[in-house]
Amino acid sequence: MTDEFLRFEEKLGVVFKNKDLLKEALTHRSYLNEHPDWPTNHNERLEYLGDAVLELAISEFLFQRYPTHKEGELTSFRAALVNYQMLSKIAREMNLGSFLFLSRGEEKDSGKAREVILANAMESVIGAVYLDAGYEDTREFIYRFFIPHLEEVVSEELYKDPKSLLQEIVQEKLRLTPTYRVLAEEGPDHKKEFLVGVFFGEEMSAEGRGGSKQEAESNAARLALRNIQKKH
Repeated sequence: MTDEFLRFEEKLGVVFKNKDLLKEALTHRSYLNEHPDWPTNHNERLEYLGDAVLELAISEFLFQRYPTHKEGELTSFRAALVNYQMLSKIAREMNLGSFLFLSRGEEKDSGKAREVILANAMESVIGAVYLDAGYEDTREFIYRFFIPHLEEVVSEELYKDPKSLLQEIVQEKLRLTPTYRVLAEEGPDHKKEFLVGVFFGEEMSAEGRGGSKQEAESNAARLALRNIQKKH
């Protein structure tokens, strides 16, 4: 292991007994196409495992933290804590992207494609921690990085559908219904990205990007909600 990997272990707060597990967790499928002699597999199996462990740990925490909340509310909280946007955000906080093994093409990706790569790698790291250290240490690892975002999820109501929540607020405050317009479409058909603006009347409140119009609208609504919260 290089000094860089040792620094990454310090960020994680985990020292791997099996260093190859960490290397596998950070290896994207594309890297193997350019390096067929790479000593580990790509990280998709670890991603599958990490996804399951993450859901269990977060479910357990929410179940204990909110003893009077209904199943639907807990499910919404969990979904907001483990979706790919939150996973990629946490991955960025630990600078995970700097340690990934990616093909030259994938390294240039940005936007949603980059977020998905980071989110999947985050789950892979969780899977690797689980195999190397067991469930209790993995749960502690997950709580350390994910639970600090729970207050943000609850206070900003990120667990609610942002378009519905924005409509409620704007109709109440402005007596208007938000509308959405596609401002731009970029990229080839198989990898298209949409830029959508959300408008209150003729005034644009925010822009959002996404791999579909629906996702771009949701991201625009989410940013509009943040703008409203900053003003009040």
